[in-house]
Amino acid sequence: MATLARKDAPVVAAEPRQYLTFTLRGEMYAVETLSVKEIIEYGQVTTVPMMPPSIRGVINLRGAVVPVIDLKARFGGQPTEVTRRTCIVIIEMGGSDECQVLGIVVDTVSEVLEIPPGEIEAPPAFGARIRADFIRGMGKVGGGFVILLNVEAVLSTDELSVLDELSRQGAPMDAGAMPQLGSGVAG
Repeated sequence: MATLARKDAPVVAAEPRQYLTFTLRGEMYAVETLSVKEIIEYGQVTTVPMMPPSIRGVINLRGAVVPVIDLKARFGGQPTEVTRRTCIVIIEMGGSDECQVLGIVVDTVSEVLEIPPGEIEAPPAFGARIRADFIRGMGKVGGGFVILLNVEAVLSTDELSVLDELSRQGAPMDAGAMPQLGSGVAG
């Protein structure tokens, strides 16, 4: 008598994922390594006139123009003060059809951690220094937490273009009061 395998039963337990950790304002953040293309030393960033404070400028990465986002400013804080440990993490977003490459400015890059899915908690409903939709989860590491960023929300090109448009119109930019793009609210 043959036994049938249940189709909804997982064959293998979810594998731990790897995350690149970095610091901003002394807090530990992480992005999945699958989205990280490379890490480069903070170098010549060309400023672009009339951009919002969160867009630091552009860099020439082997002939390609790559926008550089200042995460501290994106999270509503002061722009990053560049030190010798400041890095630009090059992030690749999107699928194989349409790939967007962006750089993010971080205070320091720490390490690559492997975090099992069972060690990831849901984002907090309140109390975080950044918008809730920017947080994918909270990774438990060594008795503390690492904030796992939702790269697609943080680096949303649609939202960054809205910020750019608001800055061109002279409207005040409060990152906490930004409209939620793609939230399903008709307007």
